[in-house]
Amino acid sequence: MTAPHIVDPASVLAEALTDASPDLMRSLLQTMINALLSADADAVVGAEWGQRSPGRQAQRNGYRHRDLDTRVGTIDVAVPKLRSGTYFPDWLLERRKRAESALITVVADCYLAGVSTRRMDKLVKTLGIHSLSRSQVSRMAAELDEHVEQFRHRPLDDAGPFTFVAADALTMKVREGGRVINAVVMIATGVNADGRREVLGLRVATSETGPAWNSFFADLVARGLAGVRLVTSDAHAGLVDAIGANLPGASWQRCRTHYAANLMSAPRKRCGRP
Repeated sequence: MTAPHIVDPASVLAEALTDASPDLMRSLLQTMINALLSADADAVVGAEWGQRSPGRQAQRNGYRHRDLDTRVGTIDVAVPKLRSGTYFPDWLLERRKRAESALITVVADCYLAGVSTRRMDKLVKTLGIHSLSRSQVSRMAAELDEHVEQFRHRPLDDAGPFTFVAADALTMKVREGGRVINAVVMIATGVNADGRREVLGLRVATSETGPAWNSFFADLVARGLAGVRLVTSDAHAGLVDAIGANLPGASWQRCRTHYAANLMSAPRKRCGRP
């Protein structure tokens, strides 16, 4: 397991989602941008989509589509049109680079934080949007969750074989039943047939145990993980056993980062010296 004092688990997971999963981040980013545009247009109109309100000042009239180039690829931006007046998201399309960078951070933080209403409202205020309702946040959360679930259960045989696989567990604090507890996020990253890193799977568990790792790797194999020749991880006994049980033809190698961390923590500190 990655020690909390060595790396920031949230940063590691966010980096994995951004760099090693361009398809997932592109899909999530497009969903988030279009949802924010719709919410921003609702604020200009004075009422949400399909809502009857005496304060309504205009009506929606379809969309105009524009391509937006981002670090995770080109996405289709659906800009709402109004029957009277105009709406243009200058916070997104004028200052493209800054907005795109902020939005990727918003998407990663939303995934890690569970997309709560208060968290979402705080994040999007950095983009200049100050009027998100609870129903709009709920719709965004449902759409993001749907994309993440599809990604987590997608078949792996199309992108394989995955010759090299790295596995690790990150300790993170989560809210459960009104209290904050430590949870373990098991993550596996592989190198696909095109030579690109790709997140193979994510799973949250209460603790890092042999049965949890065995179930995690069994799910990866059932989804089509094949052709693995080398797996790198720490020396957790349950993890090593799960690799041997589910990937019998693969070799195992201890991660050098974990080995160095274990080595540095082994010598005893001398008394009276810094």
